Amino acid sequence: MADDLSDSGAENGDGLHFNDADLDAAMADFEREFDQTQQSEGQEADFSQGEASFANDDTETPAEQPDNQQSFEASFDDELQGLLGNKAKAAAIITRLTSAELLAAFCQLSDISAVCLDDPQGAVAVLRNLDGDSPEAAAKDLTTVVSGMPAILTVNRADKLEATLFLQGQAGDQFAPPILFASAAPFVEDLMLGITPLEDILADRKSFDSADLDHQQALAVLAKHTRFGRGNSSIS
Repeated sequence: MADDLSDSGAENGDGLHFNDADLDAAMADFEREFDQTQQSEGQEADFSQGEASFANDDTETPAEQPDNQQSFEASFDDELQGLLGNKAKAAAIITRLTSAELLAAFCQLSDISAVCLDDPQGAVAVLRNLDGDSPEAAAKDLTTVVSGMPAILTVNRADKLEATLFLQGQAGDQFAPPILFASAAPFVEDLMLGITPLEDILADRKSFDSADLDHQQALAVLAKHTRFGRGNSSIS
């Protein structure tokens, strides 16, 4: 993984700068169940006329039970892991980037699966992988790839909120949730506290999914948001 994208070049408002060679070197380093079966033996059964009409109502058929059971078990397991704190209920990376599209490109190049939302106070990446310390790993990777860009990771584990500053792949200061919410996009508080589902937030805001980009498309987004000069560049 590349150490930085900002060894040289003019600095912009986001505190981010890098040259062509740094970009090429950084990008080159990123060329990087439930299965359930059920067997049932057929059984002979005699159905009366009344039983036949009962079979035509909305009662779940045997063929439908495995899928519903699987869905229930997965949902129950997610809820249990959330209560135990083994899986975060929600996690997001808050940045000062002005473009959610650019943040989605950075997430793709950092192998982070996230939905990125625009906001005047800074783009936010809502993380999909909530298992274990995956949110912390995502913040480390993002701030390592985009060297010089600070980001705040906020995580809800077992209804306990934590907000930590990350820079250059290292965790730093922690913030009390009220302080974080006062300076972050308004939807962050609703999302982290489970007040508003992500689907409802996405309906009202412009968003970009890192999963919709491949490596080349992510580089194209970077090029669109980058102004290259003589031996230096800056992110706009």
